Amino acid sequence: MESDRAKKEAVMRGSNWLPADVGPHITPKHNNRSPVVTQALFIGLITFVSYAYFHAGGGWNQNSRLDLVRAIVERRTLRIDAYHENTSDKAVYQGHFYSDKAPGQSFLAVPAAVATRSALDVAGISPGSARGVIAMAYFSSLFSVALPFALDCTCLFLIALKLRVSIGAGTFAAIAMGLGTPLWAYSILFWAHALVGASLLFSFGAALMLNSKDGGANVRWGVAVGLMAGCATLAEYPAAPAAILAVFALARVWSGGWQPRVRVAGAIPAGAVPCVIALMAYQHAAFGSAFQPSYSYYGAGAFPWMRHGYFGLKYPRLDVAFKLLFGAKRGLLFCAPLALVAPLGLRLLWQRPETRSAAKAASAIFLYLLNAAFPVWPAGWSWGPRYMSAGIPFLCIGLAPAWDYFQQRGKLVLLTLLAVSILVSLVAVSTTLQPPDSLRSPLTQYLWPSFWKGQLSLEHISMLGPARKTRPIRTAPSTSANSWDCKGYQACYHYLPFGRSAEQLGS
Repeated sequence: MESDRAKKEAVMRGSNWLPADVGPHITPKHNNRSPVVTQALFIGLITFVSYAYFHAGGGWNQNSRLDLVRAIVERRTLRIDAYHENTSDKAVYQGHFYSDKAPGQSFLAVPAAVATRSALDVAGISPGSARGVIAMAYFSSLFSVALPFALDCTCLFLIALKLRVSIGAGTFAAIAMGLGTPLWAYSILFWAHALVGASLLFSFGAALMLNSKDGGANVRWGVAVGLMAGCATLAEYPAAPAAILAVFALARVWSGGWQPRVRVAGAIPAGAVPCVIALMAYQHAAFGSAFQPSYSYYGAGAFPWMRHGYFGLKYPRLDVAFKLLFGAKRGLLFCAPLALVAPLGLRLLWQRPETRSAAKAASAIFLYLLNAAFPVWPAGWSWGPRYMSAGIPFLCIGLAPAWDYFQQRGKLVLLTLLAVSILVSLVAVSTTLQPPDSLRSPLTQYLWPSFWKGQLSLEHISMLGPARKTRPIRTAPSTSANSWDCKGYQACYHYLPFGRSAEQLGS
């Protein structure tokens, strides 16, 4: 009993980090970086391959973003007039249609779209054909969502080490976040939620590198804090937790006096300025005003709840917060049971003076997004609590110290919860990430029965055809695909995530 208590206290003091095995008798090793680098590369590779394996198809949200990419690449314009019929997520200004989304993700996807079009030309495939558009959508999502979030998983691993936990604990937390939460789903969709979560965690990691003494490095890391927080806002308008990160960054250097405070206070906005300029330039070019977001230009009768409060945001509701955690419809713990352990790890960080501020910032960001009040909190046809998903990486920080805290039997329980969480995510990404909003429990009523019967890739929303107000189930060709679809089917290119979609839509 005494040895158990001593081990737990040693972990709480942060005496164990970098060794592969946890134990109070092991001395921290900082000189040998190769295990850390190897493990970081392994985490990035396994998560990226897991995301690249799937293609989630179309939908109003992703179609709106893809339309802006196509408009920029194919027509050198911000207007989506030529494509807007495939989505209802659009703004209207002076008789022209625009994406209603913040432009950051579409901007990031433009290089991938340009490269894809060039490759299609070389292969003799028309970029405007169904196969060409699906390929563009797949690689745009791969470059602007899957790759950043795979890097985010390695970032979480390194953050865990910075917070003085073991390599095993950091690996556990990173894999859990990347494959055991709804973020796996959001990393294969052309949505901005995973990109925003990645940008915010990058900013958090940069803030952790700040200290009260290193002046030159503080400026560079301060610029990184501002740049990544700015990227989050450029990708999604409601990325308000960026302000919490600025406060956290200043707190990291506050004890050093006015010189580091002034340096960091100047570096953070300097990093954010390029993103602010890009956002304001886009809004001015599209809508004639640098200060009015696209949410201000919905057509008559479209999304009426956005006209109340601040673009739909009102006061927090406790019942909604409860449902976002425990509900069968969108509850985080229903989608990722392992998340139940994360608050324990954040508490352990909170109890250590050297990591208390990090625990406070992570907890504040998660709680902010949990309590952000939005009338349509279920978020339409979607999987999991996507409006608060950018806060999940901060919750997952707590999984690392929780792993070190438990001994063998406790770790076995954690691994069991991780396996269940990964299985639930696998069921979702293999079937559909946009189950009907009418279902009270999408997992038990639709996703799991479909998965058990081998009915995979069930998304039917086209990137090419007109948007439907109601979306059928199993009544149209699938527009999503994964490599499992090759089993028993005709063509070898079913191994490609977009192969089956292209075949059924017609090339």
